[in-house]
Amino acid sequence: MNSRFPTVFRFAPALLLTLTASAFAFGQNAPANPPAPALPASQPAAQTTPANGQSAQNPDDQQYTITQQVNEVDLVFTVTDHHGKFIPDLKQSDFALLDDQKAPDRVYSFTRQTNLPLRVGILIDTSTSIRSRFQFEQQAATEFLLQTVKPKTDKGFVMGFDVTPDYKQDWTNNLDYLSTGIAALRPGGGTALYDAVYSACRDKLLDAARGQEPVRKAMILVSDGDDNQSHAYLDDAIKECQRAETIVYAISTNVSPSRDRGDDTLQKIADATGGRAFFPKRIEDMPVSFQDIQDELRSQYALVYKPADFKADGAFRPIYLFCLDRRYVVRVRKGYFAPKQ
Repeated sequence: MNSRFPTVFRFAPALLLTLTASAFAFGQNAPANPPAPALPASQPAAQTTPANGQSAQNPDDQQYTITQQVNEVDLVFTVTDHHGKFIPDLKQSDFALLDDQKAPDRVYSFTRQTNLPLRVGILIDTSTSIRSRFQFEQQAATEFLLQTVKPKTDKGFVMGFDVTPDYKQDWTNNLDYLSTGIAALRPGGGTALYDAVYSACRDKLLDAARGQEPVRKAMILVSDGDDNQSHAYLDDAIKECQRAETIVYAISTNVSPSRDRGDDTLQKIADATGGRAFFPKRIEDMPVSFQDIQDELRSQYALVYKPADFKADGAFRPIYLFCLDRRYVVRVRKGYFAPKQ
């Protein structure tokens, strides 16, 4: 969550998400026929005048820069059908949102197919257990970065991990540096997955959005999910992802016929952060998973809103966002930690 005192944000005047007073308990399944949201309020935004002193010709098509004391949440989410196909053309009125079991106080903007700048961390398991398929993983991760990171707007970093995190390349938009960082990774040792995820969020992703413009933060985690060395627990790693507002996309390197405990771990991390876990049946299918992640990162929605009854107390605030058309599935993080004053 970006809390700015004061802050500058973009406001699209005609957008306002409303919801009936009925609140659904977070974490429970939505009822089969949820109550329809209240009719969109026609309440206009406060009248503003552009900096040049001229009145706006069409308030529905223009955006204004407004300075105000606000707390705002930048929420990025994905919508698919039950077959995993992206749904790119929904409107704000197609969704209902609860933040800490309350409808938001105000929605500042709703954007389809957002092109927000990307901040992506590549975390590759370098433990002994993946030695036989390590080179293939490196090649697939390198190709992903070359295709996904746009040097003018995006940045990435590279980490390998066994018993300790091993940062091979800090934040950069230089694709050669990122490729070299991946190539420098070497396998060996145990697996401290939770420590690696925790470290990447705390040390890199937590502060990746400092600035006026929002960004999309994502972690690409390539591992079999089997942790045997961490000091942190799974819940610690997930909470740090939520503090850093980072979506995790996990690609399992377990190619055995059945899913194991490590796969379940990757699924839990992805679900809690609004991401997705992939389980290729063959190591040769891994590039397909990377391609799916790339497609999703360019096919998301962005929502910026002000929570109701917000308190800067450091508490976790659950988010419940769903599409009123129950044919569609929304993937979004489970919540966020409010900042402390």
